[in-house]
Amino acid sequence: MDLEALLAPDAGSGLGRSRARVLELLRETDTPLGVQAVADRTGLHPNTARFHLDGLVGAGLATREPQARAAVGRPSMAYRAAARGPAGPRRYRLLAEMLTSLIAGLMAEPGEAAAAAGREWGAYLTEAPPPYQRLGASESLARLTAMLAELGFAPQLAAEGDHYRLSLRECPFKEIAQQHQDVVCALHLGLMRGALDQLRSAVTADRLEPFAEPGLCVARLSAGGEPPLTPTAAGRR
Repeated sequence: MDLEALLAPDAGSGLGRSRARVLELLRETDTPLGVQAVADRTGLHPNTARFHLDGLVGAGLATREPQARAAVGRPSMAYRAAARGPAGPRRYRLLAEMLTSLIAGLMAEPGEAAAAAGREWGAYLTEAPPPYQRLGASESLARLTAMLAELGFAPQLAAEGDHYRLSLRECPFKEIAQQHQDVVCALHLGLMRGALDQLRSAVTADRLEPFAEPGLCVARLSAGGEPPLTPTAAGRR
């Protein structure tokens, strides 16, 4: 294990495109913004917007405060960019390594626990279709790849006979995954399955092949009997 890399401060440029966009919006706005306002202005799903906003709060880049309500009830949260100034270095990779090793070392079935957590988060970060509506393969795959793109996986979809190959060209947790594939990769597969469950999709995420090629993981999907899309058609969605 590279101790020097673990203890190195996390670079601010590692926010990812979507989170950086949310931070830029907060910095451009004089008044605090609610989750829905951020979602509307960035085009993100509200749960995804909240995920990035809470991540910015955790990184010390934004603050969270109760939002005034006209009606009685629990106030919602509003967010604003934190004042820029000197701050201590962040070491989230070290924290991720600590928590992942805890799961791997102490839980009886760490892969199953990680997959279950991923499934919950995949559902949380995905907008459900209207009641009784079941999405076809085309729309399901478009929404799944959009969600993974927002999280920084740089997904690329291709049809292979009766199935699909979803190449994940970037891994937001690559260094941790290299040490704990059984936990991190199970989490990622659960993430995809939770998103597809939330969409009530006939598409299933059958398996994930970690580091199938250098720097590339591959998810294998099937579409429950629907004819596969061509890569071109999937890319237009």
